[in-house]
Amino acid sequence: MRRVTQLSAVVVVAVLALSGCGSDSKTDGGTTSASKDVCKTAKGDGPKIGLAYDVGGRGDQSFNDSAYAGLEKAVSDFSATCVEGEATDGEAESAREDRLRQMADGGATAVIGVGFAYSDAINKVAPDYPDVNFAVVDGFDPDKDVNKNVAYLGFAEEQGSYLVGVAAAEKSKTGTIGFVGGVHNDLIKKFEAGYVAGAKAAKPDIKVLVNYIQESDLKGFGDPAGGKSAATGQFDKDADVVYHASGASGSGVFDAAVDAGDGKWAIGVDSDQWKTATEAQKPHILTSMLKRVDTATFDFVKSVDGGKPLTSYQVYDLKADGVGYSTSGGFVDDITSDIDGYKDKIVSGDTKVPTTP
Repeated sequence: MRRVTQLSAVVVVAVLALSGCGSDSKTDGGTTSASKDVCKTAKGDGPKIGLAYDVGGRGDQSFNDSAYAGLEKAVSDFSATCVEGEATDGEAESAREDRLRQMADGGATAVIGVGFAYSDAINKVAPDYPDVNFAVVDGFDPDKDVNKNVAYLGFAEEQGSYLVGVAAAEKSKTGTIGFVGGVHNDLIKKFEAGYVAGAKAAKPDIKVLVNYIQESDLKGFGDPAGGKSAATGQFDKDADVVYHASGASGSGVFDAAVDAGDGKWAIGVDSDQWKTATEAQKPHILTSMLKRVDTATFDFVKSVDGGKPLTSYQVYDLKADGVGYSTSGGFVDDITSDIDGYKDKIVSGDTKVPTTP
């Protein structure tokens, strides 16, 4: 297994500054389309939501956009108002803490950090605001002191990745497929582990090439050129399907599939990326692994609005419709029954999907 840089487990550092951002969203796994800015137009008297984006910010057509999709639905359904965070490079931990405090001081009743790098910041800030409900997408409690007003919204990324691994193996003509990760940390390794396991369940002799754009530098999630380079290297080594878990870098993976020509596929992540792809890319996007950050975001706000805020660890898996796969483009229509058969085995507990490679 080859990787672009040296091993170093690192958390994804979410970098952002308080502000309103740019596009509206229509959801199917959290995709967005530009129109209005919901936080500039919302005037309801429901909960006030603070949404602090992960690195890349809104407009990444992936993880952050999915969170925004859930925010938009919550604003509509609960007459909520909101404030967002905009990504900036190189922020210190104190900047994340200050941003969360600004949201809480500004009257937010629900504050959501998108990305587990907010775990430490929320752990420090939440005790000072016992009447504010906090959540961390992919978050964890970093110490033994229980935070009674924090929910940790997690996902079984390995389960959704397992399903697209099945799709990749069944669609491969060369017997070689690829995986491109943005940054080599424990979270992204869950995507890799599930993908490889699913592919080998469908075809035990399948070969899986693995590359990471960066080992620790967060630019790996915002480097389309790096994504294209990694995927091109895999296509050059006879891969005909490449799955990415690399945020905004995935657009480069899609471009690499286009350049590789007919019969070469890419697989998207987090949202249904076929819907936001260019016309040139769409014929090459086999499917996408859906990570329903929109569902988790909406559910958390719903719980706050209902007076029973979610707390502690919440896991969104296949059974809870927290992960899945897309069918846009119709390219997996002939194998959906096979994929769903593997899904049923995971839901029933007959198949246990690994979380580490």
